[in-house]
Amino acid sequence: MTTVLNLDALTRSLTREQFIGLCQSNPDLQLERSQQGELIIVSPVGGESGNREATLITKVGIWNEQTQLGYVFSSSTIFSLPEGGDRSPDVAWVAKPRWQALSPAERETFPPICPDFVIELRSRSDRLQPLQAKMQEYLASGLRLGWLINPQDQQAEIYRPNKAVEVLQLPAPLSGEDVLPGFALVL
Repeated sequence: MTTVLNLDALTRSLTREQFIGLCQSNPDLQLERSQQGELIIVSPVGGESGNREATLITKVGIWNEQTQLGYVFSSSTIFSLPEGGDRSPDVAWVAKPRWQALSPAERETFPPICPDFVIELRSRSDRLQPLQAKMQEYLASGLRLGWLINPQDQQAEIYRPNKAVEVLQLPAPLSGEDVLPGFALVL
């Protein structure tokens, strides 16, 4: 479950550096910031969701280990998106040349880049609409492929730039397409 703190002008005027400082001052909270400046507290997930997330990270990680095409990130990584949000996808992947183009300081903090690929996994306490809005934020910031996996409704939503969202009923195979060449996942 996510909680949005309505601090109006306070959070909307936070600079990226101030947001990073806020996160560092509150290490027990997992915080995000929407493109509109809303401060979001992300609650921990239960065992089933945590296991699903770990499985997804492992599968993307194994594919990446074999291909050496980029870098895989967990939900603990916050990306400072080019269009203004500071978001932490459940699984993220960035192509090697894009990651290596960042300075060491940029890599060390909240990387100022949108992942090429993300997976958001809806937990039992998550509302669907905020996750869909989050996926649209990724697209607006340069996402090349995204999956919103929704076990509650037995669906997966596929997000691609300049295309309508594709909704698949589960079980269904998902393809990494040209973003993660050769990667496939059957849910």
